[in-house]
Amino acid sequence: MNILVVDDESVIRSGIERTIRNHFPEHRVFQASNPEGAVHLLRNEQIDLVLTDVLMPGMTGLELMEISRKSHAHVKWVVISAYSEFAYAKEAVRLGAKDYLLKPIGKDVLVEMIREMGDEIAQENERSKETYLLKGNLRLLREAVFARWASGLDLGGIDIKAFTEKHPHFHLLMVRMESDRDMKLEHFIVENVLSELIESVGIGFVASIDAKSLLGLVTLNDESGLSRLIEQLRSHLKRYLKAPFQVMHTERITDYAKVSAEVLSMRKAAASQVYDHYASGGDQAVEVALQYIQTQFSAELSLEKVASIVYLNPIYFSQLFKQKTGIGFKEYVTNLRLDRAMELLRESELKIADISERVGYPDMRHFSQIFRKKNGVTPSEYRQSMSAVDTAEK
Repeated sequence: MNILVVDDESVIRSGIERTIRNHFPEHRVFQASNPEGAVHLLRNEQIDLVLTDVLMPGMTGLELMEISRKSHAHVKWVVISAYSEFAYAKEAVRLGAKDYLLKPIGKDVLVEMIREMGDEIAQENERSKETYLLKGNLRLLREAVFARWASGLDLGGIDIKAFTEKHPHFHLLMVRMESDRDMKLEHFIVENVLSELIESVGIGFVASIDAKSLLGLVTLNDESGLSRLIEQLRSHLKRYLKAPFQVMHTERITDYAKVSAEVLSMRKAAASQVYDHYASGGDQAVEVALQYIQTQFSAELSLEKVASIVYLNPIYFSQLFKQKTGIGFKEYVTNLRLDRAMELLRESELKIADISERVGYPDMRHFSQIFRKKNGVTPSEYRQSMSAVDTAEK
């Protein structure tokens, strides 16, 4: 069994690998420190089981799982995380995770899980795996031929009759991205998202045509489905991609000789078309969130609510917020509320119950507990000490 461990903490990855190797020397263990590395290994190794962390830079483990399950349907997934919120576990199960383990993972728990997964994978029909690999190879060959065809290159005498019979008419969709960095992860996202959407409205496939562009071909069950497909594609890419992108499409095509000209036309159009930017840039998203928190801290605030304001996944937003501010979301909100409370205790004669409510704590007892934990004194004691200081200074 080939196992892939995906976690941005090297200590966690090494610890899991060491435990597996000590108890199951027959298994191969691969490591990836980020989603890009995981995608590379999924494409180049016959991975059977993935153990992925939830929070990672660029993409969450749940998002990686969601966009990978179509092109790697045989892979089993186990989510590992330090976050015990039920919502994460529920989402992992919805996506098809076989298990959900909380850090720190006990050796006995890990060993038992690997044993169970090993037995389950061993029972799978080897023939079905070979069939899957054969289909995958045929898909890659078809897409490589299509990419050459779309670029106007010679096909070397390859007979495309079977293809033309299957797609008597079709539309082409181009997704072009803009970034100075490596785009392997973005290509993987677009390929999987667009492939799944194409299957929902007809038949077709997706091919990579250069470092920044992918081309989809779709024969629709209903021509009215094109606008919905494009709308859903943009929506999904705004959620998953962390780079600006463009989506272009052709009208209905029945003449295969026009394919390369249509692709060239879309390439030219890309030069003047405005890019759709992903939900919010990292720095911009946090700045907007901070402004919202500072004006709304007296109201009920949750990570999920603020993340929705900047159109980001709550898990990714949590990580991004800590990277940019140096502290977690909950701690930041608590500090802001208590700083304002201390200001009111020093400079006003408001009752403590009123101050508690003004800074976002309807329950005064809860407010007092948090205040004492942070400052070592109760709100009343703090006010008295400030009054004593003022008297002494006078």
